[in-house]
Amino acid sequence: MDVRHATAPDQIPGATTDWLRRRFLAERLFVPGEVHLLYSHEDRMVVGGALPAEGPLELPCPAPLRAEYFLERRELGVVNVGAAGTVTVDGVPYGLAPRECLYVGRGAREVTFENGAFYLVSTPAHADRPTVRATLEEAEPVRLGGGEGSNDRTIYKYVHAEGIQSCQLVLGVTVLEPGSMWNTMPCHTHGRRTEVYLYFDLPADQRVIHLMGRPDETRNLVVADRQAVISPSWSVHCGFGTHNYSFVWAMGGENQAFDDMEPVAIGEMR
Repeated sequence: MDVRHATAPDQIPGATTDWLRRRFLAERLFVPGEVHLLYSHEDRMVVGGALPAEGPLELPCPAPLRAEYFLERRELGVVNVGAAGTVTVDGVPYGLAPRECLYVGRGAREVTFENGAFYLVSTPAHADRPTVRATLEEAEPVRLGGGEGSNDRTIYKYVHAEGIQSCQLVLGVTVLEPGSMWNTMPCHTHGRRTEVYLYFDLPADQRVIHLMGRPDETRNLVVADRQAVISPSWSVHCGFGTHNYSFVWAMGGENQAFDDMEPVAIGEMR
C-alpha cells in the first residue's frame, strides 16, 4: 500500500511537475493479476485497482490499516471500469457490467474480484450498511452541459444521500459524449470534503489535462487512462481531454451533501 500524506495550499508555489505527480497522482493502480492500494491522509481515503488475470483476486488488508480485515472499520465503493466481471462479498456474487457500482458496507470480511477491472474507493465508517449493487439505469442519470461548451455529459449518482446509503462515501460516474472534452465547468472546491477523480475509457495514446490547486493559482497534471487524481478540500478539480472519456468521482469528509461546494466563476480562475 502506497501512503500519501496530506498537503497544504502554501506548498504549491514553486512545485515541480514531479513533486505534484508524486503527491496527487496515482499512476499505477491497475496491474494485471494484482490489487494495488493507495492510502491518502486527505480524509483517510483509500483508492485502488483490482485487475484479475489468471484467477480471482482477494481484497487484502495492508499493515497501515492496523485492522484484522480491510472492512473492519471501513466501507467500500467498487466501480467496474473494464469488461463484465464479478465481485463476491462473503460468498455472495454480484455481477457488474461496465460502469456499474457495488457498495460494500462495514463488517464484510471477504471480498474477491473476478474478470473485469475494478476501481476501489474506501472511507472510514461508523456504522454497518448493507451491500448494494446498482446499474446505470438505477442511478437516475442527469444530463448536463452541451455541445456548445464541449461538455455534453451524463452524471450517474450511485452512493449519495438519496441513493445507496453509506456512512460518508459519495460516489458516481460521469460519461462525456463524443466531441466533448471538458468536465466540471464552472469548477468549485469542497471545503469539507476530499474528492478523487479516476479517469477511464480514454484511448491509450490520449490524455486528460487535470487542473488543480487554488482557484487563483492553478496547476495541471497530465493524466492517462485509469489514473486517479487526489483533490484536497482546498483544490479545484476539473479538466479537459484530447478525446472524450469517463471518470469516477468519489468524496469523503464531513458531510454527504452533493451540492456543498464553493463555486468558482470561470473569469476568476488564474
